[in-house]
Amino acid sequence: MKQSKRIKATKKNIDTAKEYSILDAIKLLKDNSKVKFVETLDCAIRLGVDPRHAEQMVRGTVSLPNGTGKEVRVLVITKGAKVQEALDNGADYAGFEEYLEKIKGGWIDTDVIIATPDSMAELGKLGKILGPKGLMPNPKSGTVTNDIAKAVKEVKAGKIEFRVEKAGIIHTSLGKLNFDPEKLAENTRTFLNTIIKLKPASAKGQYIKSLYLSSTMGPGLKISKEEVAH
Repeated sequence: MKQSKRIKATKKNIDTAKEYSILDAIKLLKDNSKVKFVETLDCAIRLGVDPRHAEQMVRGTVSLPNGTGKEVRVLVITKGAKVQEALDNGADYAGFEEYLEKIKGGWIDTDVIIATPDSMAELGKLGKILGPKGLMPNPKSGTVTNDIAKAVKEVKAGKIEFRVEKAGIIHTSLGKLNFDPEKLAENTRTFLNTIIKLKPASAKGQYIKSLYLSSTMGPGLKISKEEVAH
């Protein structure tokens, strides 16, 4: 396949066979971003776990200290006074029956859904629609709660959810490439430390097998063993 001038130039400036520190990798990706939009810093961590076993399913949430740089649309499924509470604290949409009907009709113009426990019986019936899109609220991720104000603010401030895929890899985005390199590095280390804390007791051998950082359109850079050793 013929390579574009941009890809050829990137390959000339970046040695993808080398291992980098987190900060050096981020700086290199920033310096070689030549596209006409602001790229995202993406992360892929390969873990020494077998997600087929429930006790080795690594999933959770983390609040990135410097946010994601992405405008997150939040829908709150709730009733009564909680509707106004949600809107007052930054939710883009809030309500109950009207939004259940809209979702049934195919509307899903939101990035995160937060729900109060008393609404889950009805919302749970839409699992076949929301589940495959990763939008079903879950108590473990803090998206099923009575503390609507806190949940909305956390999501808007940069709280992200993650889970390991079948191949043992976690993919996530850690901010926009126009952030300061140090801020992106802080986001990356916060995410990495969270993954380390979630190491399953039954996971044997090397837990973090590799960590790669890339930009939306850029190459994947391997992070050195010293940075990820655990």
